[in-house]
Amino acid sequence: MARKRYLKKTPLKEARELFLERLQTSEPKSEAVPVSDALHRITSEPVFAKVSSPHYHAAAMDGIGVRAVDTFGATEFNPKRLRIVSSGAPAEGGFAYVDTGHPLPRWANAVIMIEKVQKIDDLTVEICEAVAPWHHVRLVGEDVVATELLLPRLHRLRPYDLGALLAAGHTHVRVRTRPRVGIIPTGDELVEPGDELRPGAIIEFNSTVLAAFVDEWGGIPVRLKKVGDDPELLGQALRDAVRQNDIAVIIAGSSAGEHDFTADVVEKEGELLVHGVNVMPGKPAVLGVVDGKPVIGIPGYPVSAIVIAREILQSAIRKLLGAPVSTPAKVSATVTKKIPSHLGLEEFVRVNLGRVGGKMIAVPLGRGAGVITSMVHADGLMRIPSLSEGVNAGEEMEVEILRSPEEIENTILCTGSHDLSISILEDQLKLQVPEFKIAATNVGSLGGLLSLHRGESHMAGTHLLDPETGTYNIPDIQRVIPALPVVLVQLVHRQQGLLVQRRNPKGIGNLKDLTRDGLTFVNRQPGSGTRVLLDFQLKRLGIDPRAISGYEREEFTHMAVAVAVATGLADVGLGVRSAANALELDFVPVGEEEYDLLFLRSFLESEKGMQVMKVIGSGSFQKAVTALGGYDTRSTGTVLYRQ
Repeated sequence: MARKRYLKKTPLKEARELFLERLQTSEPKSEAVPVSDALHRITSEPVFAKVSSPHYHAAAMDGIGVRAVDTFGATEFNPKRLRIVSSGAPAEGGFAYVDTGHPLPRWANAVIMIEKVQKIDDLTVEICEAVAPWHHVRLVGEDVVATELLLPRLHRLRPYDLGALLAAGHTHVRVRTRPRVGIIPTGDELVEPGDELRPGAIIEFNSTVLAAFVDEWGGIPVRLKKVGDDPELLGQALRDAVRQNDIAVIIAGSSAGEHDFTADVVEKEGELLVHGVNVMPGKPAVLGVVDGKPVIGIPGYPVSAIVIAREILQSAIRKLLGAPVSTPAKVSATVTKKIPSHLGLEEFVRVNLGRVGGKMIAVPLGRGAGVITSMVHADGLMRIPSLSEGVNAGEEMEVEILRSPEEIENTILCTGSHDLSISILEDQLKLQVPEFKIAATNVGSLGGLLSLHRGESHMAGTHLLDPETGTYNIPDIQRVIPALPVVLVQLVHRQQGLLVQRRNPKGIGNLKDLTRDGLTFVNRQPGSGTRVLLDFQLKRLGIDPRAISGYEREEFTHMAVAVAVATGLADVGLGVRSAANALELDFVPVGEEEYDLLFLRSFLESEKGMQVMKVIGSGSFQKAVTALGGYDTRSTGTVLYRQ
C-alpha cells in the first residue's frame, strides 16, 4: 500500500469550528432522573419550586411561642409572666413550648429563645425582654416560594442544588441526556493491562484515560473491543459504534503510516472533514462524520490523545449537552528557559508551576508525545501560538492550570542534580504535610545553582567536587553565586560507581577499563556532579576522554544511565548504587560523595522550608533512604555552609 500523506493540516481553531458545525443541531435529548442521581447533570429546562420552603411558619429556635404584643413592656426590672396554653387560642399572656423546625401555633407570631425564659412552675414562665413580631420565626417561603424560579436551564447541578430541589418539592428533575461516546482502541501491538509484555507489545491505557475524561465532561464512555490493523474490521467497528453511540472515537491509526487506516475508513464510511491539525502534540488527528454522527480519530501517543480530547472531544460532548465548555483557569508565569517551537504549529508545553519570591515560575517539562508521566507531573499547559517561533527565557506567558491554585501556591520547586532521595523526600513531606508538594526537575548541579541565582527555584540538589581542594559544593557556591543568600544542608553520602549488566559479563573492574575496545560508555551531561567527578578521576588517572567510546553520549539522570545499560544501549555508565539496585544491575564502586541540598535562605526560613528541614531530620526519611542501598545518613540534616 502506498504511504499516505496528510490531506491538509488545518489550524486547531478552524478544525474545531468546522467539526462542531457538522454536529446535529436538533434539540438535545433530555430525561427525568431522580434528584439523588442528578449530581453534575445539566438541567434541560428551567426548574420552578413546586412548594414553598418552608411551607409553614416554623420556629427558628428552641423556646416558647408567644404573641409579640404579650411581651411588650417586659424588662429585667419589670418581668412578665406567661401561662402555658393547653389548647385553642390563649387568653392574654399565653405561651407554648416549641422546638427548632416545629410549626408555630396558629395564634403565635414570635419565638423567645429557651435560654431567655425563666421557669416558675410547670404552668408559668417569666420573661425579661420584649420581642418583635416574627422574631426567631422562619416564615412561609423564607427559602423559596412556590412557582419561583429555582434553577435555570443548562445549570450543572451541585450538591446544594440537589437539596434545594428536594426542599422545593421535586423528586425528579429533567436533565440533558448524557451523550454516549464509543471508544475503539486499534493496533495489533496492544495488550490489556496485566497481560504478559513481549518486545513490541504496548499496554492499552488510552481508552481508560479518554473514558475518564468523557465521564468528567458529562458523557457516558463506552469502551469497545480492540481492533487490529485491518481496515475491514475497523470499518465494521466504526459502523457499530456510530449506530450505538452519539460520538465515535478511534484511537491510533490516524497518522500517515503504512498501517494507519483511520482516515481512509472514515472517508469510506462517511465524510472526512480534517486529516491533520496544526497542533503539537496531536497533529495526526482525524475528524469526520459517519451516518450523521461525529467521528474523531485520536492519535495513539498518549499526550497527543489528551490534547485532541481536551480541545475537540470535550467541545463535541458539551455541544451535544447544549452547554458551554468551561474556561480553564489561567495564571501568568515567567518561563525559565528558551523554548523553540515550530512556526505554523500551535504547541502545548507541559510545565511545573511554583511561586518563588512572589513571582510565579513555569518550568518546562519533557515535550515527548509518548510520555504520559509528564501529564502526571504537569501543573499546567502553556500554549505557544502557531505564528511564534518559541518563547524566550524570562518571558511572561499564560498557563492553563491543571491543579488547584492552592496546590500550585504550595509547590516547592527543586532543581539541580538528580537523586532518588529527592523522591523519598517528596513522599515523606507529603505524608507529614499533605498540602505541600515538591516538583523536581533535573538540570545538573551547576544548573541548579544558576536556577537559584535567577530566582527560579526554592532549592537545588548538588554534588560538585572541587578538584583543587577535594571539597564538595562550597567552593562552587562561592565562585558561581557569591552574593546570593543561601544555606547548604547535607542530605546524604552516597556511593558512585560503574553500572554494568548483571553478572558483569564484560568483566569491568575500574575506570581504566573504559578505554578497552568493544566497550560502550554512557555519560552524564556537562555541569552535572557525576560528570565533574568522572572528569576529575579521568584526569587523575591520566585517561584521555577521547579514548572512551560513548563519552559524548549524555543522559540527564542516574536512572536514564541505568536504563541505557539495562537495555543494552551501553555496556557501562557512571551512577549511584540505588539506580543499579532499582534495575537489578551490578555495581562496581568508585567512591563515596556528598549529595547536598542548597536552599534560598528566605525559603529555608519560611514555613515550607522549615517543614522540609523537619522531614530531612526525621528517622522515617533517613530509614527510607537507607533502604534504597548505597546511602549513608550519618550527617543528614547538618548545615554545612551559610552565605
